[in-house]
Amino acid sequence: MKVEAAIRRLGLLAGALVLLTACGGGGTTSTVNAASAKSAADVGGISALVTAAKKEGKLNIIAVPPDWANYGAIIDGFKAKYGIAIDSANPNGSSQDEVNAVQQLGKTSRAPDVLDVGMAVALANTKLFAPYKVQTWNDIPDSQKEANGVWFQDYGGYMSIGYDSAKVPAITSLQDLLGSGFRGRVALNGDPTKANAALNGVMMASIANGGSADDISKGVDFFHQLKVRGNFTPVQATTATVKQGQTPVVFDWDYLSAAHGTDVPTWKVFVPSNAILGGYYAQAINKNAPHPAAARLWEEYLYSDEGQNLWLKGLARPVRMPAMQSSGKVDSAAAAKLPPVSGTPVFLTDAQATKAKDYLASHWAQAIG
Repeated sequence: MKVEAAIRRLGLLAGALVLLTACGGGGTTSTVNAASAKSAADVGGISALVTAAKKEGKLNIIAVPPDWANYGAIIDGFKAKYGIAIDSANPNGSSQDEVNAVQQLGKTSRAPDVLDVGMAVALANTKLFAPYKVQTWNDIPDSQKEANGVWFQDYGGYMSIGYDSAKVPAITSLQDLLGSGFRGRVALNGDPTKANAALNGVMMASIANGGSADDISKGVDFFHQLKVRGNFTPVQATTATVKQGQTPVVFDWDYLSAAHGTDVPTWKVFVPSNAILGGYYAQAINKNAPHPAAARLWEEYLYSDEGQNLWLKGLARPVRMPAMQSSGKVDSAAAAKLPPVSGTPVFLTDAQATKAKDYLASHWAQAIG
């Protein structure tokens, strides 16, 4: 068994090593470990990274539904461009589920290579991530990335209430949801103690009810009222539950909610003008990624003009959008389809996101029962 284990370790090491000819006059050959590469330049440039990733031949992603921000098209685009297989695990999982998988699967071949997580989860688990800077790094605002590349935001939007106008009354404020026409029909996209979208749904409710980005308690109180009146359902909203009519009212990001209109023509999206809460997700690379070159190539693809525009086609606002608008690289037709938002948005700081997560951890269960 020890010999077999050693052979497996050597095999993994060989797959992660890229042999490069040095650019210096000596022309010597150096060995670079893709797992420690902090940029494509560290493995000899993007072509060398592509070669290394193709040798690995696989990429493990997690908690990425194909109907989430146009990820289905992104996955297909990556596979078509590089011929690298993608193993997509637990597509409806939460940000916390992603971190749990990294911790539980350790250095096994099934561990996630990359993560797409909410900021509160990203900030709480930086020790699990490998620093990396994509080629378009300078287009990402400083406020939306960790200085060394441990995490960097990817796409975002605004928290909203999506609803099937054929099944419930029109929604013009959060207070409407307390009415009798919403009995057992109001859902979140996950558990707010684990899922970023759900946490922000509770935060939006808090801001609309006199709370603030520093105080999510009013949102917890609001959902407690929904529970007492029988209007809140603990069923996690998904494409399937919306299509089946099981969750006709959903707190979710506007770009995710708008996608339900494909299955439900009477679906509408409401962003309350008194609680415009914006938020971005973040990418991170597992420091123990079983396919380190493919993980880095995936990030390069996501932050290329092609990858960013694919997110935009999913009605998500890609982090490089301002830079791409300036350079003329943005898909203007896709940008024109973004849901309208009127008012001044609020974005949680790192400290506020962490504070909200901590408060939910100790108060949510009691409020919902």
